[in-house]
Amino acid sequence: MKIDFEKMGGLVPAIVQDAVTKNVLMLGFMNEEAYQKTQATKHVTFWSRTRQTLWTKGETSGNFLNLVSMQIDCDNDTLLVKVNPVGPTCHKGTDTCWGDDNDMNPLLFLTELQDFINKRKAEMPEGSYTTSLFNKGINKIAQKVGEEALETVIEATNGTDEHLVYEASDLLYHLLVLLTEKGLRIEDVAAELQKRHDPNWDKQRREAKAAGTMK
Repeated sequence: MKIDFEKMGGLVPAIVQDAVTKNVLMLGFMNEEAYQKTQATKHVTFWSRTRQTLWTKGETSGNFLNLVSMQIDCDNDTLLVKVNPVGPTCHKGTDTCWGDDNDMNPLLFLTELQDFINKRKAEMPEGSYTTSLFNKGINKIAQKVGEEALETVIEATNGTDEHLVYEASDLLYHLLVLLTEKGLRIEDVAAELQKRHDPNWDKQRREAKAAGTMK
């Protein structure tokens, strides 16, 4: 990774992002020494323009930024630093330097769960419920999705909100397994929904059907 430290007199901006939540935590500056120390210690270190010295985030508070990865931008003069933060990032005690909470959007977990199911499919560990589903084959998996869909409908019409969320979670999980068995991912479903969100989608669909190009 070739970093252009000369463009800004020996410094480059370092945008710090939580590797899990994807939230931006802070912006600092690194010189080459700070960059090398970050790589060596795996604790993010900056150059303080005020004190004119190196400082490792968390060296006094204990709120370290544990390095996950660093990427350089297209101009080689800005770093994207992905971290696992320990405690709040801002010296004022907030999660980020903009005062936002560093909460994870629960929807991001769907991708994490999809990756986990894909791993189960690849490794097929014994004793795993997901493995047992894959071993039963596509027909049994599809049947399980149908069963969970019915239970979800029952809770929606005659149950409680708590039980509805529980059954809907079962349904979504087994749908992910079904998609994986077919070589698909939840992102494929999201992309289809995104396409349908286009106001012209239904018109384009009708035109494609009329032209005989839609299966």
